[in-house]
Amino acid sequence: MTTKDRNHALLSTRRSADQVEVSVREVELPRPIDSDDIVVRMLAAPINPSDIGSMLGPADPATAQPGGDASVLLRVPDAAEVDPATLGVARPLGLEGAGRVVAAGPAARDLLGRVVSLMGTGTFARYVRARARDSVPLPEHVPAAQGAAALINPLTVLGMVETMREEGFTALVHTAAASNLGQMLQRLCLAEGIGLVNIVRRPDQVELLRSLGADHVLNTSSPAFFDELVEALHATGATLAFDAVSGGTLAADILSAMEQAAIRGGAGFPHGPRYGTTVPKKVYSYGGLDPSPITVERRFGFTWSIGGWLVFSFLERIGPERAARLRRRAVDEIGTTFASRYTRTVPLSAVTDPETLRAISRRATGEKYLLDLDEGTDDDRRVR
Repeated sequence: MTTKDRNHALLSTRRSADQVEVSVREVELPRPIDSDDIVVRMLAAPINPSDIGSMLGPADPATAQPGGDASVLLRVPDAAEVDPATLGVARPLGLEGAGRVVAAGPAARDLLGRVVSLMGTGTFARYVRARARDSVPLPEHVPAAQGAAALINPLTVLGMVETMREEGFTALVHTAAASNLGQMLQRLCLAEGIGLVNIVRRPDQVELLRSLGADHVLNTSSPAFFDELVEALHATGATLAFDAVSGGTLAADILSAMEQAAIRGGAGFPHGPRYGTTVPKKVYSYGGLDPSPITVERRFGFTWSIGGWLVFSFLERIGPERAARLRRRAVDEIGTTFASRYTRTVPLSAVTDPETLRAISRRATGEKYLLDLDEGTDDDRRVR
């Protein structure tokens, strides 16, 4: 990296109460500040559902229109009052990716020249600063396109299983389960003998997960969904769910089915039917595919909870050594357990094309886009 290098990044800006701008702009070249800092020339970055949420905010992608120089404008329907402090503030986008380390602080010099997978802020850029402890060197045989998604989804899956064990549960329920992340979870649970109940919304998604060896795949559009869910929960003993939908009645439906499965399994009412069984039942909300409020019609006694779960908070809680072990496993199994498949690769400059932005924003289950950030370079680990 030299003073002649230029840095461009994808930014999202709330221009007004009813307008969001997504743009590619030239930004300052990052430099190492702390001893543990690295500067990475990015090669590739996946576009995860959380990135789409940050990119669009409350804007409707169907309204995307060209906004001028490398930008697209979107309208916010039913615009509510906005915090004035957020207006006009350009927010960097992207939370993970892969690239080559071109500068480093004293404690991270061993990473210079290495291609790493990293978690950070603003990875949808040509250059980004990150912490060395939030990165993992990629083996020489792993291309940047594969290593770009080596952390957030794999660590989320590993974190779900770790959380299950820590809290004394033995099996899992997962919604929106045909996603790239859901397929990883299915492979991990098969490998480790963990009962898993997958919830999807289309017949083709049922077939996809069954092709991976899933025993329990339920379609919410089936008239018998609730009864089938009770049966699957009874068979697996699952009383912990991770919900990527996080809106509407699904979380409450899962808790109700857990209670019915517990009753079928012989759990009684030690404090009377009004208070339900004492079997712990929990749903963690970890996504936001449905932006509507979570609706809870309580039909499952009093031994239950709904909470939030975030992979970044989980990693902070378990400490650096344990987090490093999980990152290492994620990279070691990036071609097997934690493999990702991409629907399409797009260059950074294409994101501000309205048609491309609308396609990326569909958030269709199983669809995943990869940003090619090495345009115009001859890096030997470039995206292919």
